[in-house]
Parts: sequence; C-alpha cells; structure tokens
Amino acid sequence: MKRYLISFFLIFILLLAGCVKTNECTVHIDENGDYRCDQCQQSVLIRVDFYTINDLHGKLADGEGHIGVDELTTYLRTMQAKDDYAYFLSAGDMWQGSAESNLTYGRIITDWMNELNFTAMALGNHEFDWGEAEIQTNADLAEFPLLSINIYDRDTDRLVEYCQPSVVVDCGAIQIGIIGAIGDCYSSIAPEKVQDVYFKTGNELTNLVKAESDRLRSEEGVELVIYILHDGNGRSGGSTVTDNNMASYYDISLSDGYVDLVFEGHTHQKYLLRDSKGVYHAQCGGDNKGISHVEIAYNTLTGECIVTEYDLLTSDIYERMADDPVVDKLLERYADEISKANVVLGNNAAYRNSNWLRQVVADLYFQAGQEKWGDEYDIVLAGGYLNVRSPYHLEKGQVTYGILQTLFPFDNELVLCSISGRDLLDRFINSNNDSYYICRGDNRKIDPNATYYIVVDSYTSSYAPNRLTEVARYGAAVYARDLLADFIADG
Repeated sequence: MKRYLISFFLIFILLLAGCVKTNECTVHIDENGDYRCDQCQQSVLIRVDFYTINDLHGKLADGEGHIGVDELTTYLRTMQAKDDYAYFLSAGDMWQGSAESNLTYGRIITDWMNELNFTAMALGNHEFDWGEAEIQTNADLAEFPLLSINIYDRDTDRLVEYCQPSVVVDCGAIQIGIIGAIGDCYSSIAPEKVQDVYFKTGNELTNLVKAESDRLRSEEGVELVIYILHDGNGRSGGSTVTDNNMASYYDISLSDGYVDLVFEGHTHQKYLLRDSKGVYHAQCGGDNKGISHVEIAYNTLTGECIVTEYDLLTSDIYERMADDPVVDKLLERYADEISKANVVLGNNAAYRNSNWLRQVVADLYFQAGQEKWGDEYDIVLAGGYLNVRSPYHLEKGQVTYGILQTLFPFDNELVLCSISGRDLLDRFINSNNDSYYICRGDNRKIDPNATYYIVVDSYTSSYAPNRLTEVARYGAAVYARDLLADFIADG
C-alpha cells in the first residue's frame, strides 16, 4: 500500500509540475522581438492564411488544355489541415466556361465550393451571363456569402438581395472583415443581362468601401480588412505598381487605413504587387492555372498585423497530387444534366485555331440568317464580336458537344438587325477590332445613307455603340456552339 501511495504522490507531483510549467507565464513578454514569449517561448503570433481563386471559369473536371480541380482540392484540404486558420476565397468568374458548369448554370461549381467550406466569393461579370435568376439560385445553394458592395437594384436603389457587402471571420484573438466588389465591367456583360441593376464605381465605390471598413472596425471589432475586387491590373509580373497604373480600377486612398490586403481578378494576370502605401495586391491568372496565397500574422501583444508569406501558387505545385474524389462525386450527382457534354458530334481532321473557328461561326450566322429571314430581308452581312475561350483552339480528333461548349460558352441568341450604311461601314466592314469577324453576302457598294440588314448575336446587338435596331430573334437555345455542332455533325 505504501508503494502505491508513493507512486500516486509522484504522479501528482509530476502533473502539478506540468500544470505549473504550462501556466507559469500568465502575461507574455517579447522584449527581444522574436515573436516568442521570453519566458515560456510560446509564439505570440496568430497566423491566418488566405487562399484565393480568381476566374476559374467552371474548370471542374480535366479537359482539353486544362486540369480540373481534383488535384487542387487535395492541396487545399492539406493546407486546411495544416494551418491554424485557413480560409478559401474567390475573386469572381467562377461559373461560366465549361460544359459541366454551364449545363448546370454554375451549380456544380457552387457545390464544389461548399464541399471545401469556402468563406466568401465576390461576384464577377460572367456571373451575370445567365441573368440574375441563376445568381439567386446559386446564392440559395451556397453555404457561403456572395459579396458585392456595389451592385444595386435600379427599382429599389438598394443593394441586390443575392449579395451582401461583407463578412467577418473569427480567428480567435482577431476578427477579420472581408469586403467584396465588382469593378467597372459593364463592357464585358451583355447589356440585356444587367438592365435591372447598376454598379456603383469610381468615387461611389470608394466611399462605399471606406464606410463599410469604418463600420466593420467600430461595430464588429475588426482589426484587419481584406478587399476582394473583381477587377485588376492589366499586366503580369513585377512587385510594385504606380498609383496612376492602378487608378483605373483601385483608389489608392483605400490603402490609407481602410484596406489591408487586396485580392483581384478579371484580367487573368499573374502578379503580387505592393502599392505606394504598402498594401499587397494579388492575382494568379485564371482557368485553374494557380491560386494566390497570403499569410498574415497578428501579434497578440502589440496588435500589429504583418504579412509573413505571400506567393503565387501555380498549378504545377498541385497538378501531380492525388485526385480528390469530390469531382467524381459531383459529376455523378449532376450526371443527367451534363450528359449532353459527352455526345460525340463527329471528327475534326485538322488543328483549328481561334481565327478559323470565329470565321466559321460568322459564316454559319449568315447561313442561318438566310434560311430564317432571307426570303423577306436582304441580308448583307453576319458576324460581329466573336470570342473563343480557353483552350482557344480545336484539336484534331473526336469532337464532343462539351468541347464546343468550352470554346463558345456564351448563351448569345441570333438576332436580325437593321443598321445604317454609315454604321455598317464604321462598325463592321471597316472595323479595326480584332474580335469582329464577318461574312458578307456580296461585295456590293454600301451607301452610307441607306438601311441594311445584318445577323449578329445578342451580345453584339445590345452593344450601344453599334447602333443596331433589333428586328427579330432566331429563337431560344440556338447559339454559336449549336450551329458549329450541326456543322461538324454534317461532316
């Protein structure tokens, strides 16, 4: 019995010693500035990591010229398990682009983001490609907020219901506020898709962000504000940027105590820049070519926030990692809706670049217009602004509908329009816009004072400077990719 009492006493002493050692430092001191307590050597920093994706454009599964997010998912889950506080953000343009995402109107991507516990997503211009109803559907599905402080309803003059201006994350001893916004991206959206909303830009946007930053700091106890902006610098590389070069998309006064870190998108560039006030701006390409990572350390003694890590994580870091099963699970979940993507249309005998594809689409616009309206209207031209998306070419071999949907993802309807001869010459025949491709019915001389009929799509017809008057629409669900699909199927 005595032996057992001695053993119990020794264990008690050891436990007590452990408790004393653990709690011997009730007040941390870091006089030598090494970010560890001088007495107990415990770190006085709280490290918070942000991993931000921009312009994913629906690249969920592996496809021609791009990898899917199964390897990226593995990487992000690994970081989430390793880091004390890890948050995943999006700077917009997540849904539009691939067959599996387009056929589900972005829901398959939103579900993927739910699986990874994304913290927030700023809306981009391409989120509007299917109209506000689909944004609302995704907002209802999302387990994270859609952020945009500056998208306003024209009727109510209030922030749209599917967005909120900011969100606060609790990182223990520090609260971090995240504000989202879209830049002046009207020219990248079909006007008919945003006729019921407007974006507050320029000084109005700056004032909104400043007011929200002040509110977050005073009412929510936020000590750090992150700004997710769907807009950005037009050049890759470098480490600094002048205030003048940023002026088109970012007001430098925001870096004067309102915003501490900016994640950007829209321009598909790769950069880690530091502005004149010392605030970091990050963007890492698009189409799943990488992510932006910034680690912030909060000093619990001084209240200071410092950037301890900042890097652009290109896809070669994670593309060889094991596939996470989440992609296969989502593809199975949405199998019925995306089955059209796997339909084989025919065989392509040679490599086709983007110029070839756009010219063929212009030719097909003319042919479709002639068949639909040619007996009633003298159509002289077809085409307009035609854009091919990543991978920007058609490989030799078997062609599926999904491949064409990736190349021509936009749901722009065919439209018969009237136009003056002067505008026809200026905007189409003599256009210096490299993205305008046209097919002319003949080489007749155009009278500037006469009226002519042309066939374009709804993106081109609703672009005000083209000064087109809509006469008729071909019909719903007939888009550039569908005409090209029929063309390939016909051999």
